[in-house]
Amino acid sequence: MRTLATHVARVTGLRVTVRREFLLHHAAKKLDVVASAVAATRVTDVTRPLAPSGAPPVPLVLFERRLLETPERRVPGVLYDGILVQVIYRSVLPPEETTLRVAHIAFTSRLPGTFDDADRRYHARACILGHPALVSTSGIVEAPAKPRGFYAAKRGLRIDSADVRYEALKERYAGRFVDYDDPRLTQIAKGYVLQALFYQMTGEPFCEDPDCVLFNAHWQEELIHAQVESGLLCAAHRKVAEALRRRGRATAR
Repeated sequence: MRTLATHVARVTGLRVTVRREFLLHHAAKKLDVVASAVAATRVTDVTRPLAPSGAPPVPLVLFERRLLETPERRVPGVLYDGILVQVIYRSVLPPEETTLRVAHIAFTSRLPGTFDDADRRYHARACILGHPALVSTSGIVEAPAKPRGFYAAKRGLRIDSADVRYEALKERYAGRFVDYDDPRLTQIAKGYVLQALFYQMTGEPFCEDPDCVLFNAHWQEELIHAQVESGLLCAAHRKVAEALRRRGRATAR
């Protein structure tokens, strides 16, 4: 996190504060309430928008409570409604920080998704933009699609992620997608943090230039190119960043 904070400060000139995990920082005294709310955002049918269904089962709430206490744990295969999760995060902010003058970016290992009316299904997301913004480490791995050949081979072998052959298949495509505990995750997270900040400050989070870190990658190979192989803002967005730095210097005087 310190690496990300240093990068953001250098690029934008903003003053950055690193805190412990968002919900532990803001809601440590009401984790039971938060756990129940988060449990209710679990997506059980990706083809239907999540609808209110009453209080979630107690075992599920207890499980979410344990996850809140150990936020570094991953929950494989569980998708959450990212917009509803964002509402929960926003609800625990203190009044003095519920302002667009303060940018909150919360990292989570949970996998958020949003429902797309175009194809009537949920899609995993690496980032939920807004206030606060959510950046999902699981989403970076799961949301952008792997190379087409990977899926064709997986179907041909009739395997799933629990099959030992799945690891061998991933090895064949090593380097062409990001995996859990990948050393490139920190570098990639820098781009998603900047997307969140540019959205809050300018209203425009994405860039059409595939070489820019603000490019909205739908494929893992696009993601790796923009965030790792390039790792830079395009010329237009460098000018925006410089304007932000000048504004910050003027404010500091």
